[in-house]
Amino acid sequence: VGSGYTKAVYRVRLPGGAAVALKAVDFSGHDLGSCVREFGARRGCYRLAAHKLLKEMVLLERLRHPNVLQLYGYCYQDSEDIPDTLTTITELGAPVEMIQLLQTSWEDRFRICLSLGRLLHHLAHSPLGSVTLLDFRPRQFVLVDGELKVTDLDDARVEETPCASSADCILEFPARNFTLPCSSQGWCEGMNEKRNLYNAYRFFFTYLLPHSAPPPLRPLLDSIVNATGELSWGVDETLAQLERVLHLFRSGQYLQNSTADSRAEYQRLPDSTIPQEDYRCWPSYHHGSCLLSVFNLAEAVDVCESHAQCQAFVVTNQTTWTGRQLVFFKTGWNHVVPDPNKTTYVRASG
Repeated sequence: VGSGYTKAVYRVRLPGGAAVALKAVDFSGHDLGSCVREFGARRGCYRLAAHKLLKEMVLLERLRHPNVLQLYGYCYQDSEDIPDTLTTITELGAPVEMIQLLQTSWEDRFRICLSLGRLLHHLAHSPLGSVTLLDFRPRQFVLVDGELKVTDLDDARVEETPCASSADCILEFPARNFTLPCSSQGWCEGMNEKRNLYNAYRFFFTYLLPHSAPPPLRPLLDSIVNATGELSWGVDETLAQLERVLHLFRSGQYLQNSTADSRAEYQRLPDSTIPQEDYRCWPSYHHGSCLLSVFNLAEAVDVCESHAQCQAFVVTNQTTWTGRQLVFFKTGWNHVVPDPNKTTYVRASG
């Protein structure tokens, strides 16, 4: 399913039907090939490359967390002319495709940012100390059932950067640099945590957080993006604010009170649906129709009122990861059919 400089990843289906990922040193990869060309020692070069895989395996085990890819096991076996080659077995995830993510619902994109915030909090307070990801890019992560998980840990570092003065504590990024304080113990204060946080900002938050968010949440989301972009917050405050957004969204507290007078009346048609009469809206959970999540019936009415095409909506029994109901919005109700799992609401005439 993919390969990098050192490793190749394979998808394997187990006898019970479950799929897992196998990760091993790529015999045709860049690291092994360049080492063999330079030194001619295939076994020694394999051991050097396998050290990265071994380090990653140990870190996956020591840093267990819902947003760290789960390590199921490993095995050693003879392969070609090299004894004891290492293969690790992990859960299987889907690659993070940023272009596709920009086309998904804000709710799903927020889930990814919340996952990342929880991961960075865990890495900052891990049993090993503060862990930084030196190679922090979307390709180092995968999605498992909508949750973001880090998968590549061979370039993770646990030690903070030693320093004699703050001049030794410069965090360099393509767009800007930051100077951090040098502690009395001779370590750059919070450098691991801040490196992770700024990378989260430039690769994830700035694209995924504010884009098509519910308007009442925009000020809070903008403050999260701005504070991480300036490194004025640490991971603790960043996660606290992301969790606050989740609470406001999940509880419906973000909803602005709309005036009931401006709403049209809607007639309830239980156990029914409208199979056609769709229109497209964005961002929708379904590309061919307008399928959105709502907190309650009042929000569904507000959404329908805000769409010029909307004359009816169908409430399903499906919910999103936050427990919100999925609702189809329709252009009319010329053809209503029975469906025990749905309830239709049509705009009353007059």
